[in-house]
This record gives sequence, structure tokens and C-alpha cells, in this order.
Amino acid sequence: MQRPSACNSLDTLLVHENVAAEFLPMIADRLKGKVSLVAEPKAKAMLAGFDELRDAGEGDFDTEWLSFTLGVKVVADVEEAIDHMRVHNASHSDAIMTNSLVNSEKFINSVGSAAVYVNASTRFTDGAQFGLGAEVAVSTQKLHARGPMGLEELTSYKWVGKADYLPRP
Repeated sequence: MQRPSACNSLDTLLVHENVAAEFLPMIADRLKGKVSLVAEPKAKAMLAGFDELRDAGEGDFDTEWLSFTLGVKVVADVEEAIDHMRVHNASHSDAIMTNSLVNSEKFINSVGSAAVYVNASTRFTDGAQFGLGAEVAVSTQKLHARGPMGLEELTSYKWVGKADYLPRP
């Protein structure tokens, strides 16, 4: 809520169906008047009465909102959440809130994001949080620098070879 334009702010909330009926009205109450929700049908049914609520359309779960907008979807299990993320994710930073060690390990090993969190905020995806100094960028590629990047990750090397000799007089 401090800065929705940050690239590590929450764009999509996936909620397990076992807790959705209790959790979604609670989160809606906390967000009322502050956030617009974009929800798929199961989630929308549990968010009835929320003022700023609309049906999720094509491409909505691919959107980096950069605003006070949140996509919401109810999922059957961690596998469905992971499948959803593989289709709609930017591979930047993702988090799971869980009490299950099995689900947290499955999430860590299955999600291809540059930074993955268990019971922690994605707002930690910042170079300073990882001791890299000022954050320059976050790389979602798979080679060289990945995740939060400081100055060292943006530098390249120049190799210089010199012979060990004495010049003739």
C-alpha cells in the first residue's frame, strides 16, 4: 500500500479454496476504499458487496497494475497456484504464505521467479535488503545476474596480460 508502482508490489492474490470463504471477506474489509479488485468468478462470489469489484477479463492476470488494483483468484491447491503462475507470471518476485513445509518446498522448487519468499513480503526484493547497496534493477533472466542487482552485477571485466620482461638499454 505504500508504493503500488514498485515492481515488487502485489498484483495477484491466489487464495486456497479451504480458507477463501473466511479470508477474502476479511481482506476485502481491510482494502475497502483503498483498492480496486479484479476477480475470477469463485473469488468474486466471496467478495460480494465490495464497491470496487469487477470480473477478471482476458489478460488481467498478466497485468502489472502499477496502481491500487489487485487481481484475485481462488485455487484448489498449491499445484493450481503454480500452474497459474507459470502461465501468467513475470518471474520477478513471488511469495507463499503457508504453514506447510511440503507446500513451501514445492513452491520454492517450482516457481521460476528471480526471488521467492516463504511467509515474507516480496517488498524485500530490493538490493539494499540483500546487502547489495542501492538497487539498480531486478533481473528476471536465467543467466549471469539474477534477482536484485547492485552496481557489481552491472559491471564487466577487462583482462590485461603483460609479459614479465626488462627492456634493453
